[in-house]
Amino acid sequence: MNEKTMTSAKKLTTSAMMMALGLVLPFLTGQIPQIGSMLLPLHLPVLLCGLICGWGYGAAVGFILPLLRYVLFGMPPIFPTGLAMAFEMAAYGAIAGFLYSHSRWQCLKALYRCLIAAMIGGRLVWGVAQIVLLGLAGKGFTWQMFMAGAFLNAVPGIILQLVLIPALMVALDKTGVVPFYKTPENAQA
Repeated sequence: MNEKTMTSAKKLTTSAMMMALGLVLPFLTGQIPQIGSMLLPLHLPVLLCGLICGWGYGAAVGFILPLLRYVLFGMPPIFPTGLAMAFEMAAYGAIAGFLYSHSRWQCLKALYRCLIAAMIGGRLVWGVAQIVLLGLAGKGFTWQMFMAGAFLNAVPGIILQLVLIPALMVALDKTGVVPFYKTPENAQA
């Protein structure tokens, strides 16, 4: 299945599965915030949801997931971290899903382009959210804080996303679960 052929029920079910995965994955980091902020376990299901189900579902799962984790487990702290993450993750799901569904070809190369654009866009949204939220609290958000939080500390997670998500999408393509439905090869057939 892919975004264009999935029924609403399948998209909703897949989104719920990604939400559940997002609730469970951070437990693999042992609830150690330093490891979680490096491996970014919440990003994986949100990006996958956007790619598989579309931008709207990806945005919804991305926005709800950090807030739901706070309500259920008290992590991440809601202000400013959880709120900024909600906007960041919504941007990840929306950008990845929108760009991928509107790519000329849904193939590995397009997948990488969409992932990188979503990662950059989501981090920019996170930075703006941090500026606004910390500004409301009377605190500052510096360029150094942005670079450290958005890129430097996140390098292991970025690498994990760039390796694991395409590998999962290729595996889903090979099994026929989520095929690459527009590729140069099948466009000529």
